[in-house]
Amino acid sequence: MRKILGISALLLVVCVVTALLSGSFLSAYNIENLIRRTALFGIISIGVSFVIVTGGIDLSVGSVVCLVGCGVPWLLTTHGWSVPSALAMAVVVSVAVGLFHGLLITRLGLPPFVVTLCGLLLYRGVARGFTRDQTVGFGSDFKSLRSLATGEISLPFISGFSLPVPWLFLVVVAGVAAVFLNRTVYGRHLLALGCNEQAARFSGINTGRMTVLAYVISSFLAGLGGLLFVLDVNSAQPVDFGNFYELYAIAAAVLGGCSLRGGEGTITGVIVGAALMQVLRNMITLVTTHNNVEFAIIGAVILAGVIADELVRRLGARRQKTV
Repeated sequence: MRKILGISALLLVVCVVTALLSGSFLSAYNIENLIRRTALFGIISIGVSFVIVTGGIDLSVGSVVCLVGCGVPWLLTTHGWSVPSALAMAVVVSVAVGLFHGLLITRLGLPPFVVTLCGLLLYRGVARGFTRDQTVGFGSDFKSLRSLATGEISLPFISGFSLPVPWLFLVVVAGVAAVFLNRTVYGRHLLALGCNEQAARFSGINTGRMTVLAYVISSFLAGLGGLLFVLDVNSAQPVDFGNFYELYAIAAAVLGGCSLRGGEGTITGVIVGAALMQVLRNMITLVTTHNNVEFAIIGAVILAGVIADELVRRLGARRQKTV
């Protein structure tokens, strides 16, 4: 709870500072765009948080976003697949990627870093291969499908402001994820796995199955995010679509209270972390002319989160010794 309050306070401070430095920050258009981007990145960040909770890491998120984001319009426009068939294929591919990662980690004992790093290279390469490195998109077709990402819900009590539809996806995903992680036995097993894998195994938890489940959830939500991202922008180029999105997701999870050692994390914190990352990006765009420092800030944020986690761990260890 302290971490959530701390990151929420930091988000508020950044918002206030940005609003004071830029008059366009509080415009309806900018706020709606921030909400939409927070929702899209929040979805993939929640997926990554499940892996981090178990003590693992998923570096393939951006490439899965690319694979699904390029694959769906490619199937619809190039090969004439129906919308249900293309969406079903996106689900199958996303789940298969997570299952593939989980089995390599649990059955062969490969390090998660190596497995997902290879996935980062592999899936983007596959996307560049079947699209022949060409831009794919929906053009002026599939407007009803695109409304899943571009649609807006008017709020009668706020004039001139609409709530982006992706926010509804985030609310549903976050609600299901929070209930699953905090109110089900499987969620407790995931947390126990992250705290101490050997102890979890001795207590009767099928740690291999839980690990596979975490990576399936991460890849599935990365696929959902990839679909919404491409529906939002209408087109995708496989060479750079989804580039570094795994960094945004990991940074949001770490800022939101997910320990990279595993065993700790909250869905609410992850959403606040995702919002902070988007506000920081927005501040760079509105306030400065140095947009190229964005990744430097992301790296600094992740490093700060890791340092804070280590300091909190040491402080807790000292208190236990003195008791």
